[in-house]
Amino acid sequence: MSEEREIEELYEHHKVVADKGQEPLRVDKFLLSRLENISRNKIQQSAEQGFIDVNGEVVKSNHKVKPNDVVTIMFKNPPREIELVPQDLPLNIMYEDEDVVVLNKQAGMVVHPGYANYTGTLVNALSFHFENLPKNGGDATRPGLVHRIDKNTTGLMVIAKNEHAMTHLSKQFFDRKIDRRYNALVWGELNKEEGSIEGNIGRSHKNRKIMTVFPEGEYGKYAKTNYKVLERLGYINLVECKLETGRTHQIRVHFQHIKHPLFNDFEYGGNKILKGTTFSKYKQFVENCFRVIPRQSLHAKSLSFEHPKTGEWLTFESELPDDMLEVIDRWRAYAKHKKN
Repeated sequence: MSEEREIEELYEHHKVVADKGQEPLRVDKFLLSRLENISRNKIQQSAEQGFIDVNGEVVKSNHKVKPNDVVTIMFKNPPREIELVPQDLPLNIMYEDEDVVVLNKQAGMVVHPGYANYTGTLVNALSFHFENLPKNGGDATRPGLVHRIDKNTTGLMVIAKNEHAMTHLSKQFFDRKIDRRYNALVWGELNKEEGSIEGNIGRSHKNRKIMTVFPEGEYGKYAKTNYKVLERLGYINLVECKLETGRTHQIRVHFQHIKHPLFNDFEYGGNKILKGTTFSKYKQFVENCFRVIPRQSLHAKSLSFEHPKTGEWLTFESELPDDMLEVIDRWRAYAKHKKN
């Protein structure tokens, strides 16, 4: 029998459905692995107050979630509506005309508002600097966006300034006509100078905050990343990646899948010393490099697309950010010293 409470006074904030293959797991651990920016203490307090349901029944923290269970968190206050607040944040604009803007995104900037990121995003800046940007699929929180890159990834993005440009660019992305190339630092020596990584990408069943590769294709969406080695730097390689598809975290999860995660990618295991010696000096060297680039080593370096009005094929290049350049220089010097 469920504990009684006045349902009409509570508002649904989160609803999560357990996967078919979900193994029995405490509801507090289940929610912690699937919701961003929430602590286990907050989840446990919510359970004590009777704010967590499983299949409509109030449960405690130790309740075991099973396959297909519907888990809901309710609070007394309504969920915050995302109101897009224009903010005068700096934008590094590479190109602009009446139809498109190409900009170089800095590290640490979230692209669009969401839970725990209501302000300070790229979209907050866009809404300040540009008027009447088109809504992506009617979503007022994503004006002008036709694609995005991760918070801690730097590099090039194209923004649509009107409905025609939005439709035209979106179709180019859908048809895989847009050429996007990234530079990344990955752990280990890649066996081949160039190659491809394929495998369906979907949300991890163990941790919904990250993605994983499902090689059998029973889950997720098809993804393909082409790469070539630009420079071998001892225990890491600098690579260029060309995306044939555009899945969430695609480059990061694909390289983790082949056991070469991106340097200092904490979500995909690259923030550990994965290759090299056991000498303490080497450990100190790597940890110093981690401090230089406290994020995944990934930069959207080039972007090519057909202009939505003129039909001209446009190509843009951006320099590697200072943190990546410094880490590359350090590894270059290390690799040279190692050979001597």
